Amino acid sequence: MPRSCPFGPPSEYARLRAERPVSQVRLQDGRTAWLLTRHQDVRDLLSNSATSSNRAHPAFPATVANTQAFAQKGFLLSMDAPEHALHRRMVTGEFTANRTRRLRPRIQEIADECVDRVLAAGASGRPVDLVQELSLPVPSLVICELLGVPYESRSLFQKNTEVLLDRTSTAADREGAFATLRTFLGELVTSKDTEPDDALLSRLAVKYREAGRYDHEHLTGFAMLLLLAGHETTANMISLGVATLLDGDPAELAALVADPSLMPQAVEELLRYLSIVDYPTSRVLLEDTEVGGVLIRANEGFIAAGAAANHDPEVFPDPDRLDLRRNTAGHVAFGFGVHACLGQNLARAELEIVFNTLFARIPGLRLVTPVDRLPYKDSTVYGIHTLEVTW
Repeated sequence: MPRSCPFGPPSEYARLRAERPVSQVRLQDGRTAWLLTRHQDVRDLLSNSATSSNRAHPAFPATVANTQAFAQKGFLLSMDAPEHALHRRMVTGEFTANRTRRLRPRIQEIADECVDRVLAAGASGRPVDLVQELSLPVPSLVICELLGVPYESRSLFQKNTEVLLDRTSTAADREGAFATLRTFLGELVTSKDTEPDDALLSRLAVKYREAGRYDHEHLTGFAMLLLLAGHETTANMISLGVATLLDGDPAELAALVADPSLMPQAVEELLRYLSIVDYPTSRVLLEDTEVGGVLIRANEGFIAAGAAANHDPEVFPDPDRLDLRRNTAGHVAFGFGVHACLGQNLARAELEIVFNTLFARIPGLRLVTPVDRLPYKDSTVYGIHTLEVTW
């Protein structure tokens, strides 16, 4: 469903939420599914144990991005209990708030290095594309170091990840991108297992072997999940967040620059306001369940629209207004329930550090192209292809 304006969710969501918050929609393959647009209904069903995330289920409401990449072994998003709980426990310790805090100094170094390049590129007065110089490099470098991926391989996974997530990609293109990434990551997992280092994949290989559960295919799938979720989403949030802040109230931005402690709350509001990942919260009900007065039968699929839930005026008053001091408790930008985003602590840290660093070091930053003319992505993960700035 297309967005009604550069930053807001599709306009149809508001009408559906008011008139038919639980409504049937037709998928691209001709099947139907239920669309949930009310915050309470979204949270209720995402925390309901009588649902399945299994992408191989015949009733799963597949979108374009639900290729074989999302249904492969090791993809936590596609696992149900008890398998999901078992594997999530194995990796949760790698993404705690404490571990993320230990990563922050290195994330700061990466952000500073990238802003150095932005300043160098703009020294002549010509516009600089922040997507190429900042938005993509920061999360790419972080995920490369986390997984132990050689940074020179970043173009391979950036290009193929974009193909997998782009709604306009052909089936053949997506299959080719999947095969390329699968081969690359399979070889990486093998190298981390046979020649261990201190990277995440080596630690997980050791942990799984000690538990008697080592599975090369599973670790390859998990690496794919981290690669897809670990850089594309954060890169798009950086670009959209910068555009949103530069298009907003200059006094608000000045307040953020003056007091970096305000940034964590501002990031939460940007996550809610932009809601760049809308559809991965798709499920299949395993039991007849009443939702918002509507009976959804067992083996029927539903889509819990995150952008709609995050703009529900019953929870977030005047939801289409960006309020950097808003109480955003309860937003579902990272999903909800047992499948909530594993790397959300890391994403928050990257966003806070990048925004604080960029705006503090480059005062007077401004957009070259108005926000309504920027080249937005037709992708499962909302974003911008290029973001030229000057100062």
